[in-house]
Parts: sequence; structure tokens; C-alpha cells
Amino acid sequence: MLSLFCGFVMFCALGCRHQAGAQADDGKRYICRAVPLVGDTSCPVTLLPEINNNGGQEEELRNTVMQLRETILQQKETISKQLGTINELTTKLSLCASTSDDRKYEKGAPWGKLKQNTMGDVPRDPYDTVENLGKTMQGLKDRLENLEQQQMRANISGASFPSELRDLLQRRLVELEKQLLRKVSNLEEEKSMLSNATAAYRLKTESTLNALVERISELEKGGEDFKTPEQFKISLPQRTNYLYGRIIKSLPEMYAFTLCMWIKSNASPGIGTPFSYGVPGQANEIVLIEWGNNPIELLINDKVAQLPLEVRDGRWHHICVSWTTRDGQWEAYQDGEKQGAGDNLAAWHPIKPGGVIILGQEQDVVGGRFDAGQAFVGELSQVNIWDRVLKPAEIQSMANCTSYLPGNVISWLASNVEVFGRGAFKRPLEMCLERLPNT
Repeated sequence: MLSLFCGFVMFCALGCRHQAGAQADDGKRYICRAVPLVGDTSCPVTLLPEINNNGGQEEELRNTVMQLRETILQQKETISKQLGTINELTTKLSLCASTSDDRKYEKGAPWGKLKQNTMGDVPRDPYDTVENLGKTMQGLKDRLENLEQQQMRANISGASFPSELRDLLQRRLVELEKQLLRKVSNLEEEKSMLSNATAAYRLKTESTLNALVERISELEKGGEDFKTPEQFKISLPQRTNYLYGRIIKSLPEMYAFTLCMWIKSNASPGIGTPFSYGVPGQANEIVLIEWGNNPIELLINDKVAQLPLEVRDGRWHHICVSWTTRDGQWEAYQDGEKQGAGDNLAAWHPIKPGGVIILGQEQDVVGGRFDAGQAFVGELSQVNIWDRVLKPAEIQSMANCTSYLPGNVISWLASNVEVFGRGAFKRPLEMCLERLPNT
């Protein structure tokens, strides 16, 4: 059927051509069309409108078509370049995002040491990252300027540059700038934190070294300046929570004791805590404290007795307190004279062993958690402890410098006492007669 139709068309075309060649050119144009086989075999024609056969108009139309074709090709090429630029920008932003997400420190790693990054082209050093991002931004700005120039050329040639693409590139560039600023801010913050931590560590190290040097110096001086092992004092000149002395030895279980010492202070409103003994479960096993406007208090197992002692005149005083578990009886002496007595202070409670003796601070937990408001300010010497109640004559002989009686439980020796904190010292002690109140 198709072959029959094609043959008919060719026949009609030949017939029309023959007829057109036989007739004279009357300036008209004709067109052939198919007719049924059963119809008229002549070649009916349809007369076309007259066309002014002007070669100039045809040439103008041809040039217009060629310009349109060139414009379309230029626009396709511009769009292709723009798509390539968008893909490149997307890749760069993905690399930046992966750099920001993957940049984590290894546990315990020093500054700048990052975890292994699977992106081989991403710099590991944070400053290289910033420099690389800066170069990337500059390159993107150059590309954006090129695109704008292309837009101008396209406008001149009649082609349109898509505004949506330009807005997209501008937004991507703004996002990249914000990301760079955030990264720079994070790096500056990390640098500041590292600098502060380094400075704090340096100060702590220097303080520790200075304290160690002072301790060594005091020990070296102690071997030369202390006339006898007990002729020294500790000085705690400031009310802080880090200046204190510590007696190396601990107490055994005791059912009675006597605590004596030489003390000098002019602190106000209270001298603080010259002596504290804490054991696990009871930080206030034995405490001698004066805080605020209260008198000196003796604490046994956190039970309190107020002592009629007054030592805030800046002079040396010899004080002793004795206690026995039987009925909780206690006595207080100042400068060899008995100032007061009482009972029912932690009656029938034995002093527990294995605790920590601190000079100059009150313990909230065993061996620590000091409160500066309860710290002792002044000087202490010849802190001795006996596991019995001393006789009044023994106490008086020590107070008037007739004799010196070391404690049988805790004795005042330079090797038994440590001092802590910058400003706490062990120094030679004045002669006993020089410490008497009437001299």
C-alpha cells in the first residue's frame, strides 16, 4: 500500500512538472496534492498567494535564522559552563563540610594533631585549612566576576543570563564566607583556651617548684639553726585554706589525753583552729578552735566545751587542755595556771586511732576540705600530746621554762612536722624565757 502511494505521488509530480514546463511562466506558483485513484487523474492545483520574489528579503531571513542559531548555541555553551561551575562549587562546599565535621581531636593528642582524614586533599593543620579556604573563596569570587562578565557579553549579544543561577552562586559564596568565619572563630577560641591552660599549668608548676625550693631551704636551715630538734616553730601568717602544718604520726586509741602547746596570735575576730584531729567517719574527733566572737572551744567527738582562755594579744602563751573519758572531765591551763574545768564532754567515748593531725586548719573531711574562715593565723611551737592527764606541777614547770617534757604519744620534732603552702615556714624558736608573758 505504501509503495502504491509513493508511486502515485511521483506520477503526480512528473505530470505537474511537464505541464508547468509546457505552459508559459505567468508569475504564479502551484502546488500538487494527492487525489483518489478513482477520481480525476488530472493534476488539480491550488493557487498560492503571490509572493514578491525579492532576493533581499530571503537573504535577510537567512541571516536572521543564522543569528538565532548562533545565539542558541552560545546560550547552550554558557549554561553548560554554569552547570560545571555549580558542580565545582558543590564539591568545594562538600569538602569544607567534611573538613568541619571530621576535624576532631584524638583523645590525649596535643594541639593541632587531628584524626586521620579520608579526604587526602584537605589540610590537616587548622591554619592551612583557613589559608586553603581563603584561596578557595578568592577563586570563587574570580569565577563569579567571570560569570558576570559573561552575562554582560550575553546581554550585548542579545542572549539572556539566568538570574536564578547568579543568585544561587551568590548564596553559595555567602555560605562559604560564613563557614570560613565560623572556622576562624573556633580556631581563635581553641587557641585562647590552650593559651589559658598553658599559663595556668605554668603558674602551678612554678608555684610547686618554688614551694619545693623553700621546703628544701627550710630543711637545710633547720639542720643548722635549730639548736635542738624541738627548738623550732611554724609560722602561718595568712588566713587561707592552703597554709597549714601536718604531724606525720597519728594517735593510738586513748581514754585520756593532755594536749599542750606554745601559741602566739593577734588575729581578729578569732585566732582560728590551731589544732584538729580527724578520723574516718568523724572529722572533729579532737579540735581546738576559736572563731568569730566565741571563746576558745574544745571539741571531742563533735561535742563542745567552752574554755576560759584568752590568747589574742599577740604574745606567746603556753596552754594545755586535758580530758578523760570517765565522765568526760576536762581541765584548761594558761601559762601554767588552771583557768577552768568541767565534765560531761563526750563521756565514755574513746579517742579513735589512725586519724590525721593538722595544725592551723579545721578538717571537714579527714586531711582536707579546709575553710579559710576557720584557719589559724600566728605561730605554734612544742605541740605535744600525752595519753594521760598531766599533773598541774608538770604543766607549770613547762610553762615557766623550768623543764621541757616531750609527749609520749606525739613529740615536737622537726622530723615529725611538715608545712604546706607558700608562706608557711619552720623557723628557729626564741629561748623559753623570752616567751614568758612578763618578759
